[in-house]
Amino acid sequence: MTSVVIPFAGVEGKTRLHPSRRTRRVLSLAMLGDVLAAAVAVGDVRVVTPDPDGAASAREAGAEVVDDPGGGQGLAVLAGRAGLEPGTILILNADVPCVVPDDLRALEAAIPPGGLSLAPAADGTTNALGLADPRLFRPLYGPGSAERFRALGRAATVDVPSLADDVDTLDDLMRLEDRVGPRTQMALAMAGLVPAT
Repeated sequence: MTSVVIPFAGVEGKTRLHPSRRTRRVLSLAMLGDVLAAAVAVGDVRVVTPDPDGAASAREAGAEVVDDPGGGQGLAVLAGRAGLEPGTILILNADVPCVVPDDLRALEAAIPPGGLSLAPAADGTTNALGLADPRLFRPLYGPGSAERFRALGRAATVDVPSLADDVDTLDDLMRLEDRVGPRTQMALAMAGLVPAT
């Protein structure tokens, strides 16, 4: 069975999303919910988070919760992959609210033998990884991380718009409004950011 690890920093990880902390929390949790819905359809999911509401959302979706050790996304993923049996692992950011199960299956199918697949963001960071084995992961996140992950060895880049389209700002979210999952659409409407339908 494929394992999926989702690091979720919580509202503090999305300070550019909206000036209101409450609105950031609602939108961040909604995006996590849409990402979880896709992930649980393809594998056993672990969410690494320090956020109690994020942990509750993960458990509600049927995911395992791992305490975030602090120190950033790379260390969170290392904690999430700890103890996993050898086999395919997908690592998915919590801010790709357009993702659907077939996108994750495409990421998995692109993994070369003994290597990795990756979905880079437009800015050169990395939104998702597929690894033939959890031990292949290295904490290389940050600006330019897609190139660093490619340099690890046998790597395939996947061109999946829903994995490339991450959300850092409200403008990002509004640009994707028609494609985001139902939880994010509802959160946008409830926050008064789009007209309710």
